[in-house]
Amino acid sequence: MSILVAGGAGYIGSHMVDRLIEQGYEVVVADNLSTGHRQAVSPAAKFYQGDTRDREFLDQLFATESIDAVIHMDAFSLVSESMEKPLKYFDNNVIGMIVLLEAMHKAEIKKIVFSSTAATYGNPARVPIQEDDQTQPINPYGESKLMMEHIMKWMEAAYGIRGVALRYFNAAGAKEDGSIGEDHHPETHLIPMVLKVAAGQQDELKIFGDDYDTVDGTNVRDYIHILDLADAHILALNYLQAGKPTASFNLGSSTGFSNQEILAAARRVTGQPIPAKIAPRRPGDPDTLVADSQKARQILGWQPRYDDIEAIIATAWTWKQRHPHGFED
Repeated sequence: MSILVAGGAGYIGSHMVDRLIEQGYEVVVADNLSTGHRQAVSPAAKFYQGDTRDREFLDQLFATESIDAVIHMDAFSLVSESMEKPLKYFDNNVIGMIVLLEAMHKAEIKKIVFSSTAATYGNPARVPIQEDDQTQPINPYGESKLMMEHIMKWMEAAYGIRGVALRYFNAAGAKEDGSIGEDHHPETHLIPMVLKVAAGQQDELKIFGDDYDTVDGTNVRDYIHILDLADAHILALNYLQAGKPTASFNLGSSTGFSNQEILAAARRVTGQPIPAKIAPRRPGDPDTLVADSQKARQILGWQPRYDDIEAIIATAWTWKQRHPHGFED
């Protein structure tokens, strides 16, 4: 079975490619390297550098490669940037999805698994969040992903293209051997920012806001290990291969940790003091996002292997120690 991973040079995408190859799949990667890294892509995958919003590029790729299904991870994902540049997010995420689906329809590719997000829920009415809870995004990033989900519903009705939307909560960690990991420029995710301070590359950590409606006033998030996330995509492919209908699934640990709790855990893992100070809130950040992931566990058969936050942070720390400057090393 041959899988196209759109965005396969990114943080989540590179781990996805690596896991697919381990499982015996043939893997094709498409990435324009605007945020991804060529070094992150397994040499066992076929690599095409190009923009998945470019219809001519996609048509040529699909004509060259015999693709059975697509895993779509090629989207912008910075909440704060989406508040400043909403059109950038609707262009890349929504228009990009439409172009990809048009090319898939022409090539008669009928299965897609794509990255959605907990940001589709906005400030949830209850925690943990279930898939049928209200979706009211409070930032353009979440809105763009919800639009992508709505589009998929009609693609099944019109063209028979079936899709699984995986609503990620907070992806974290790295491959256990530290060979690939998280390397964003700029970095906005909490755990790599904490580890940057632990490694002596930054004087202190900024915690954005301490007046949220949470146990200690800082944001609460649900962290999921990157390899557990990758495994869920393979299970979603199996779900579609079995002829199942378009659906959405939460992917999270069902346990929330505040920013202060993550900081304390990182201090224990690294043995470093990790100075921190409170900074102003970032726009578009919900108070608490914690998943109810029972649907994925029951229907997909998903069983996360990493259920301890310190174990997740430890894999990220291994990556940071082996590659202090990311893929530039």
